[in-house]
Amino acid sequence: MDEVKYRSWVAHRQGLIGTRFSTAREALKTAGWQRSVGGVSPYLAIKARSGEGRQTVDSLAVSLELFELPSARACTYLLPADHFALGLAVAKPHSGSTELSTARKLGCLEEEIDALKLGVAAALKSGPLSPADMKPKLGNLVRSFGEEGKKKGLTTSLPLALSLLQTDGVIRRKPANGRLDTQRYDYELWDPPITDMPDAETAARELAIQYFSWAGAATLKEFREFSLLSVKAAQAALTSSGVHAFEAGTDLLSFPDASAEYAEYTPPTTPDYRFVGSMDSFLLNRRGSRFWLAESDQANQAPTEKGLKNAGELTELSCHGILDRGRLVGLWEFDSVAGELVWMSWVKHTDALLAAAAQTEKYVQEELGDARSFSLDSPKSREPKLLALRHLRDEASA
Repeated sequence: MDEVKYRSWVAHRQGLIGTRFSTAREALKTAGWQRSVGGVSPYLAIKARSGEGRQTVDSLAVSLELFELPSARACTYLLPADHFALGLAVAKPHSGSTELSTARKLGCLEEEIDALKLGVAAALKSGPLSPADMKPKLGNLVRSFGEEGKKKGLTTSLPLALSLLQTDGVIRRKPANGRLDTQRYDYELWDPPITDMPDAETAARELAIQYFSWAGAATLKEFREFSLLSVKAAQAALTSSGVHAFEAGTDLLSFPDASAEYAEYTPPTTPDYRFVGSMDSFLLNRRGSRFWLAESDQANQAPTEKGLKNAGELTELSCHGILDRGRLVGLWEFDSVAGELVWMSWVKHTDALLAAAAQTEKYVQEELGDARSFSLDSPKSREPKLLALRHLRDEASA
């Protein structure tokens, strides 16, 4: 397979080359759900694809045209409104399963959880509440698991009830300050509740349709890594959704129209740089795959939480990424103390690349204030990566 053409074609479908999508909702529907862990990746993904800034995204979340919900693997993603029911349906089999098992081992009965769920729903009828504000209203409905529970990562039964109510489509978790890159949340009722969730088999088929539309082409293994479906369930979903072999000599699968589109696609020769988050759907939707890394870049050094590593060893990025027609060409972070973008690239610094970096720096400075990868990321914890990026940048320019 022509890896340059393939990367470019996927990036083109994702709105990361040439013409951008017209709205954030279109970007999420066409390029895929964006992983949300209290960081800026969703903002950066939409900015790179539609040009819309943070205020627009936050406003759309308030009006529920898009929202953060538990979805694939029960992980939180930013979804367009059209996909709310599907997202919750695919989260349901995995939501709270570990916590529920732990609660049972600690002596918590199913009836207790059901009563607590009813209590939470009743408490929220008066308006949004934080977990701390809920507890006085719930009283003895919340069970404390004491020191034993603390050791097992479950101090009370409330987080479990909140998780289950979310995937039931009864309540939703919203940022207390209205921003996606936050650490504090309130909960409120869906009005009306989301009741049109598909059954498990239908949800798996619909997820396969969406996934292969976003990915263009992917393997069964990659789809299973994204969906957490069993081999049997995943194969059934692919069969019923109509995917087939993409190109001879590969184990990639796609829809027939995607194969035809790829055959006619001609990669652009002009660079098109997009600064994206470390959890951008282009990078993350194929968990464990490095299709975005050129063979010639395998030995390039990249910062990780455990120091520098060869880029070829990475399956996910520790830093935010710089893409050019689907190829990872550099990495970046934001130094919130100095108020500047710190970046390095494995390619020559052209006027176009410098302009893209300057635009990203301005966006972070003026609209985001910082560029956390996840909720617990901080200027302090980021210092080693900033130091490594500066070292690699200086080394490249020497």
